Amino acid sequence: MNKNILLFIAIIICMSKMVFSQKQLVLGEQEIFHVTRTQETILIDGKMNEDSWGSTESRTLDYIYNNVKPTDNQKATFRMLWNEKSLYLFYEFEDKYLNARETKRDGKTFFDDCAEFFVIPVPDSLDVHFGFEVNLYQASNDILFFNNYYQGRDLGLKTFNPDFRTAVTYKGTINDDSDLDEGWTMEMEIPLSVFGFLGEIVPAKNGNKWAFLVVRQDRNETKGERRITSTLFPIYDIEKDVHQPNRFGLMQFVE
Repeated sequence: MNKNILLFIAIIICMSKMVFSQKQLVLGEQEIFHVTRTQETILIDGKMNEDSWGSTESRTLDYIYNNVKPTDNQKATFRMLWNEKSLYLFYEFEDKYLNARETKRDGKTFFDDCAEFFVIPVPDSLDVHFGFEVNLYQASNDILFFNNYYQGRDLGLKTFNPDFRTAVTYKGTINDDSDLDEGWTMEMEIPLSVFGFLGEIVPAKNGNKWAFLVVRQDRNETKGERRITSTLFPIYDIEKDVHQPNRFGLMQFVE
């Protein structure tokens, strides 16, 4: 990761006195998702072939927004693993209508069938978080997101372009509304080195916690930009956006 970007973030954090501020949520109020340590080598292929995936916590994204049709309520399941080098994420999506358009990095992947992961590598709702938004084509919009950066305006820093790996499998046809599809999966490996020294303040270690949110964007029509949003934890105003760190839950590293 670019050291200048990390230094810039650190300065912003210090100036804003955000670290461990706990200004909007008390630690005990946040939901906890357990992330199991794996000893296996995880092959990033979009398939849950490793035994570790069956032993870690799985949870469905039950908070669904902008769902106006019966077919908009589609199941999404999330799992996560960790070791001393990486976080491993696995998404399973039921999806009758597979749709994606964006193929470039830092584009509008969030208007497609898209898996999103937002994380703050401390157990608090800070005003800056790392974001990974990857669509069905594996196009990534990876950002550093600043809430209320200046005069109420939020900003996403897109020059944050970390090296991480993804793989997708799907059953169906993309961008064809005339048939019914079955769904898709996404597997993701995010090296802990992506977070630089900011990931060392509260290191990935048994018992430690980070704040995070998992989001699914589901586009069920080839035309237009209508999408259904599902989240692991409830958020406030979906008309604003999903970047609401005061609504993040906690992931806890466990052996």
